[in-house]
Amino acid sequence: MATQAKRDYYEVLGINKGSSEADIKKAFRKLARKYHPDVNPGDKTAEQRFKELNEAYEVLSDKDKRQQYDQFGHAAFEQGFGGAGPGSQGPMASRASAVRELSFIAVISRIYSVTSSASGQAGPGGPSAVRTSPIRSRSISKMHSSAGR
Repeated sequence: MATQAKRDYYEVLGINKGSSEADIKKAFRKLARKYHPDVNPGDKTAEQRFKELNEAYEVLSDKDKRQQYDQFGHAAFEQGFGGAGPGSQGPMASRASAVRELSFIAVISRIYSVTSSASGQAGPGGPSAVRTSPIRSRSISKMHSSAGR
């Protein structure tokens, strides 16, 4: 069974690419009322249109997802591209989140290792903490010990 190509989300909502968040919301609400399954009981075409509207709104109403969609189109949310559909955070969001997390961990690890090497104490940043390179730790320790004289 062949699958239909997805329509452009801006086209689905009947808006331009440069539309504001308020315009997106207004267009979605207007069309959602028109195609809602409760207003069109048993109408499979209206039901499909309503699902398509929800999918388009889910992406275009979220700043990050909209940016991904504008850059990569529907591919940004396809399984092979790294995402799992519009409900996911998409490939770029998950990578950016991982980078932020690793950067945060690296910064905290360096702070604790510098603190522990300078003070020589156990505890946060003590002997079990992740350290920067031995050369850097020693040079920082020397700076702190010579500054205290």
